[in-house]
Amino acid sequence: MSEVGSSRSIENEFYSLEESTSSDRLQLETSAENEKPLTNNYQLMKRYSTASIFDDAPLGYAELETPEENPSESTDQWDMNYHEASIYLEEGENNDKFTFHPRSRDALPAYNLVHNQVFYCLDLFAAIALLSLALTEKPAVPGFAVPEWIHASIELLCLLLMCVELVMKVRWMGSQAFFHHKRSVIKLVVLVIMIIEAVVVLGRQTSHFRVTRALRPVFLIDNHYCKGIRRVIRQIIQSLPPILDMLSLLLFFMLIFSVLGFYLFRSVYEDTYFSSLQESFVSLFVLLTTANFPDVMMPSYAMSKWSSLFFIIFIIIHVYFLMNLMLAVVYETFTRIEKDKFRKLLLHRRKACQLAFRLLVTKNSPLEMSFRHFEGLMKYFKPRNSKLDNYLMFKTLDMKKTGYLTMNEFLNVFEASPLKWKPKRQDDLWFMHLKGIPLKIFTGINKLVSHQTTDLIINAVVAINGVWQIMEASEVFGSQKRDTYYEECDAVSCNTSEDIYGWVSIAFVTFYTVEVSLKIMGLGFFEYFGSRWNRFDFGVTLMAIAGLIAEQFRFPFSYVTILRTLRLLRLFKLKKRYRDVLGTLFIILPRFLSVALVLVILYYFFGIIGMEVLSGYNLVNCCKNTTVEQFYRFDNDSSLDGYYYLNNFDDFVTSQITLFELMVVNNWFIIMNGYASVATEWSRLYFMSFYIVTMVVINIVVAFVLEAFLFRIQYKRVMGDMDKETLVRVDVGLNQREIEFCHASKTYLSKVQLMTLANDQVSENVVFRGTRTRTKFSFSLKMYGEEVKKWLKDAENEERHQRELLLNQLQQEQLTQTSITDEYLHDRTFTV
Repeated sequence: MSEVGSSRSIENEFYSLEESTSSDRLQLETSAENEKPLTNNYQLMKRYSTASIFDDAPLGYAELETPEENPSESTDQWDMNYHEASIYLEEGENNDKFTFHPRSRDALPAYNLVHNQVFYCLDLFAAIALLSLALTEKPAVPGFAVPEWIHASIELLCLLLMCVELVMKVRWMGSQAFFHHKRSVIKLVVLVIMIIEAVVVLGRQTSHFRVTRALRPVFLIDNHYCKGIRRVIRQIIQSLPPILDMLSLLLFFMLIFSVLGFYLFRSVYEDTYFSSLQESFVSLFVLLTTANFPDVMMPSYAMSKWSSLFFIIFIIIHVYFLMNLMLAVVYETFTRIEKDKFRKLLLHRRKACQLAFRLLVTKNSPLEMSFRHFEGLMKYFKPRNSKLDNYLMFKTLDMKKTGYLTMNEFLNVFEASPLKWKPKRQDDLWFMHLKGIPLKIFTGINKLVSHQTTDLIINAVVAINGVWQIMEASEVFGSQKRDTYYEECDAVSCNTSEDIYGWVSIAFVTFYTVEVSLKIMGLGFFEYFGSRWNRFDFGVTLMAIAGLIAEQFRFPFSYVTILRTLRLLRLFKLKKRYRDVLGTLFIILPRFLSVALVLVILYYFFGIIGMEVLSGYNLVNCCKNTTVEQFYRFDNDSSLDGYYYLNNFDDFVTSQITLFELMVVNNWFIIMNGYASVATEWSRLYFMSFYIVTMVVINIVVAFVLEAFLFRIQYKRVMGDMDKETLVRVDVGLNQREIEFCHASKTYLSKVQLMTLANDQVSENVVFRGTRTRTKFSFSLKMYGEEVKKWLKDAENEERHQRELLLNQLQQEQLTQTSITDEYLHDRTFTV
């Protein structure tokens, strides 16, 4: 396999330490000259598992001394090693701790049962089903109510599946490791509580006070597909200490102002906002959100205009200083955690590769991994890969073209494994094989669409289109009523061809259509759609054409207006800053979904508590003789109704809408005061707690967006345009012998087609291109390249130091044991 030729050009950067690699190889080769010292050290090392070398590694069930190369003698053992190595890589990829690695060979069936796609889907379905029960349980959404025995039975069935997962975890982790796994322990406690409550409901055939239903999102968070949610929650928890410090400072100042406001304004007869210390604190808490300003100031302001200084100073200190300072603290903490998280993940993956590599080398060749063992690893780590995929990946990692992988080359497996391989198309333009006039035409089109002047003209047309649409909208809405626009046109027998606005719209859409067509002809289909901006332009153009068709068929005016307005999205291309904003959106969109799901979980938690505590209260015509009375008025005359009585917690859907209104904070205190009037004053704690928690989460979201945007700007300054590096491309060439070797498995092309491609090329190689989307981790590898080298160097030095200490300890133990044996033999001889 090492004899076959290859050609390869790598366009991405893998992380490695060339200096340390050369030094390590020199040391190991020197040791290899003397077989005995290396063997002695190795025999000492093999007595201990990987836990002896790495503090957080478990007691492995495969010895450090891996099987010999003869597959007929140790096929089962090699298969176990492949499986365990793949588990190490999965733990590195998912950032799972090695302390929860399968503890023995007998634990593998339990591990395999839980770690498969079918069980993942069942677990996700059960978690969603548990959350959905909130629609059917009392107080149920109208039309979704079911008897207690039905939803209790469904709940028990889902909880039973969760029990199976926890039992399997105990089986493969062991009880001691299981109870050190915090997430599993929390899930176990919640599971026990849920089972007891479900059994009680099933036995009594009636629901009871079950505020613990708010803990059901724990099962969703623990699901395999919700790794992003766990990362966001972990980041929020890690950011809490400085946030809590700022909250304490904020509430301390608020308490001081509450006491001061109480003594200053309690003598104002009409001022109910500061009638007591409690009312004073609540009023200033609402003022923190600016929802009751200037209402809270007006009674005292009517008595003395100097009283406005109190409120102005409060707002400046709390709203404009402390709240923004909290955002700054959150951003600084978030950014620091992001970088530290990247460092830990990098080192964690490195250690996972090291642990896996030790299981894939032989005693005779402990420094290099052959393709056979690499393929055995991929059988478990990437089971959908073909032999061709694995071989191309192997050649990508084989930087030195030796036919074997060293440890430092294997460290890049996480960067190479996501590559998707396909035969590479020629870099030449698609029309280069044409001759005569067609070649000249398409060459001219290519030069036209690639010229900078063309972009300037297109941007100018986009700007003119935006101005024209504003003029068009002003003319339409200024001269005609929206509901009678089409009817008046029909009355005077006008149509699109007679309408100047219709003609101009057709002209703009025609220009965009011609632009898209010319770019596809000049660049080629694959080259054109390989750009995100071109795909964006293509989609906007299609929507604009749909808008014209909608006008022809007299669709409702509002829908046509929406499709017209979408053309303005092209204005994002006019300025680099706009492209940065949209590019940041593309980058954070996958992670932003996890943040949105965290907010949904937060809503669920507070929604269930609100339903259990605040449902069933009648808010109609409540709050008599209070400042919010008018908002809850109900009268036969609908013009006098306040409608705020509709904001309640009488079912799950309504509670979610009410919580969204509270998060917006506009007039949120009206809902709070309504429940404080009909329920209890202590209900204010619920609403104030919800505001504080959502404020923290929203600040995390803002910090998340800021970090992504500033990272993009910083990357552009240091490394170049991020948009041009969204794809990682790796080219690997295979000759005829390699194609024969890889054809034992399914390939993208038939053997005849591959051989034909090989014979048509001068180098007799078929070039395959591997591509993948560059992730935030990949961008960070390039951005922090120097720091990455330092981190890896420090980690390597620490590991070398630990190995030296371990070897010294083992040699000392061996010398001590030899001394004891010699002394025993001496005493025995003397006695005889």
